Amino acid sequence: MKALCWHGKNDIRYETVPDPKIEHPRDAIINVSSCAICGSDLHLFHHFIPAMESGDVVGHEFMGEVMEVGNETRELKVGDRVVVPFTITCGECEQCRRGNFSLCERSNRNKALADKVFGHAGAGLFGYSHLTGGYAGGQAEYVRVPFADTTHVKVPDSLSDEQVLFLGDIFPTGWQAAVQCDIEPTDTVAIWGAGPVGQFCVRSAVLLGAEQVVVIDNVPERLAMAEAGGAIAIDFDEESVLARLQELTRGKGPEKCIDAVGLESHVPRSLDSVYDRFKQAMMLENDRAHVLREMIYVCRPGGILSIPGVYGGLIDKVPMGPLMNKGLTVRTGQTHVKRWTDELLGLIDEGQIDPSFVVTHSAGLEQGPEMYNTFRDKQDGCVKVVLKP
Repeated sequence: MKALCWHGKNDIRYETVPDPKIEHPRDAIINVSSCAICGSDLHLFHHFIPAMESGDVVGHEFMGEVMEVGNETRELKVGDRVVVPFTITCGECEQCRRGNFSLCERSNRNKALADKVFGHAGAGLFGYSHLTGGYAGGQAEYVRVPFADTTHVKVPDSLSDEQVLFLGDIFPTGWQAAVQCDIEPTDTVAIWGAGPVGQFCVRSAVLLGAEQVVVIDNVPERLAMAEAGGAIAIDFDEESVLARLQELTRGKGPEKCIDAVGLESHVPRSLDSVYDRFKQAMMLENDRAHVLREMIYVCRPGGILSIPGVYGGLIDKVPMGPLMNKGLTVRTGQTHVKRWTDELLGLIDEGQIDPSFVVTHSAGLEQGPEMYNTFRDKQDGCVKVVLKP
């Protein structure tokens, strides 16, 4: 089959790789109808995530038709149309029973390696390094899905791929980020990053009843999309984020802050961004923490910081004094996708939200390497790329 494979920094190739096969009785093979490039894939593209190996198939947002099932797979049959969450979940361990699906205790087949890096391993993930199991990803013609009975979302034929594809990652990720904020009707929710996850944070915060939603970015097309979803836009190249948030909150600061950027945050004119770049070059720091520092500084005392943005290693100069003295609550984590998908599929089916709004570019899988560069450089206002094998 054909797939997109990682071969190092800024090197994604369209290649022929072996077809996947049933390896366990609970497996299924999916014929991919649509997949997407996620902002998290850019962390791999830029080689900020360790434990990638040359030739690894990438991609963790995908859907398609069930082509084959193992003999212990009871909930799926050949021909079913499914979205596959990026988190692989056994459905039986203690964490899965609690609904903490991204912390599944059984699905990361490289658990011993991840335990050494993180203390305790999280779930296995598709196409996202050997720290998360080394599973082949979904930017391919076919994918093997382990624990297929519990790692799938059945979707109706009445909805298009573009309406349901993002149930596998970015829609639940934006929703969980907003839910973690415990939004009150009087709240101002400030969101750093107007990429795909940030866009769903905006819509989710609006649906959950926030009085005011503010988004911070510097890409005009992304800011316009967020405004269309009900947000107030701040272009950090044009005005002071601090001053504008003070103005919008009568000097009190936003009650809830969401980091939808993660480890690659930077502002070219910011001193701490220059510091982070230097530390990275000297291999003294993994991640750039500008957004986290700014959120801690501007958040209203007693507020909540929600962090869906991916971090991979060590950061420096975190203002722990303000964090502690302001009594801020920090909530983080990979998304517990299956916790939210029934509710979110209902919102889509009822017409309360159409996730296809985020798609700006569609292309064949063979154009994937070119699309990675388009997404990276935000060319033509790129927000979300969908690929068709």
